[in-house]
Amino acid sequence: MDVTPLVRAAGCALWRRSPSGQGIELALVYRPKWSDWSLPKGKLKRDEEARDGALREVLEETGMECALGPELPTVHYTDAQDRPKQVRYWAAEATNGIFAPNHEVTRLLWLPPEAATRRLTHERDRTVVSSLLEALHRTGTDH
Repeated sequence: MDVTPLVRAAGCALWRRSPSGQGIELALVYRPKWSDWSLPKGKLKRDEEARDGALREVLEETGMECALGPELPTVHYTDAQDRPKQVRYWAAEATNGIFAPNHEVTRLLWLPPEAATRRLTHERDRTVVSSLLEALHRTGTDH
């Protein structure tokens, strides 16, 4: 029996307080390989803990260091190679860093939640944003 192994990945719904002081902004990354706007995420290395992978991927893709908040619901889907994929996400507040385009991510946008939701390519990312907003609302950090 041929069982395709699960692709394990992790990422963050990365946010910051708006420079205007009105609400928050979310980080979206543009990945030219897939021609999509996405949340920062990526495959875990062998034996890498998901939390560590989420922090590493955010730093690699956005140049941002962040403080992890609550874990958000895990997303399951089939990747472009028809493999089952599981992505664990965390809410994460950007604390420091500077974006530099790289081979995986050529653009970074900071958008208010409504605009970010519209810009995201995949519906599964929109559900992660909804979960982030609920988590921030519960903790009172969404305003």
